[in-house]
Amino acid sequence: MPLDYDKLKDWRAEGPSQTYDADDTILYALGIGLGHDPTDPRQLRFVYEKDLKALPTLCTVLAHPFAWLHKADPGINRTRLVHAEQGIRLHRPLPVAGQVHSETRVTGIVDKGPDKGALVYSERRLYDSGSGDLLASLTATTMCRADGGFGGPAGPIPPAPAVPQREPDHRCDLPVLPQAALLYRLNGDRNPLHADPEVARRAGFDRPILHGMCSFGMAGHALLRTLCDYDPARLVSLSARFSAPVYPGETLTIEMWRESGAVAFRGRVAQRDAIVLNHGQAQII
Repeated sequence: MPLDYDKLKDWRAEGPSQTYDADDTILYALGIGLGHDPTDPRQLRFVYEKDLKALPTLCTVLAHPFAWLHKADPGINRTRLVHAEQGIRLHRPLPVAGQVHSETRVTGIVDKGPDKGALVYSERRLYDSGSGDLLASLTATTMCRADGGFGGPAGPIPPAPAVPQREPDHRCDLPVLPQAALLYRLNGDRNPLHADPEVARRAGFDRPILHGMCSFGMAGHALLRTLCDYDPARLVSLSARFSAPVYPGETLTIEMWRESGAVAFRGRVAQRDAIVLNHGQAQII
């Protein structure tokens, strides 16, 4: 069954809603590695209820419509989906607890051809349910690897931000805990690929891989640590392309370049000489 372009291009949905508390905020921070140094008072601000603050990337797991493309049911091959890109923009600092709801819509679809798949662009808006304030706007690109050739538009495809061709201005090494994927999945993404060795082997990996969104959160941590002195209000936006998996137990190195009012970054695993996050862009105030 080919991808139903007319059905998918107009797809939008309200919800879900979520009530979250300080424990959820702390669990997210622990899942992306905060508290690795439990004596660092800057990290404790995100993993200890005293003077608790929420990480900006917490918005990626709040009121998330997991598997929304499956629910939209546009005729895609569900086993061949890849989360290709993610972006967030914070409109105000996230509360450490509260009730939120989201709205998701498809913003574009590109047919890359029968052998190249399709790209689905989407936007999710996260609102404070009490005040109605817009907290964050989140963009995502999903690669539907088996669904090209349905006769849809061949573009436009936004160009990826360039990575500077010079040595990084900053590097931040973050260890990925061996149990990181088991912790992170408690935020709502229970895909067994990240927990079950047999499922991972059937998917072509020798062991469970880390969630891409955990790597994304770790990149946000690196930017906060290196360029924001752990002040979450200073990290306004963050986007990146997922280019390779990260395995629990590795070290993720975020390389950063200051570029005319913005920050370019990428993620590397030195042990495998693998670029795992690419074309990253961040706005810091």
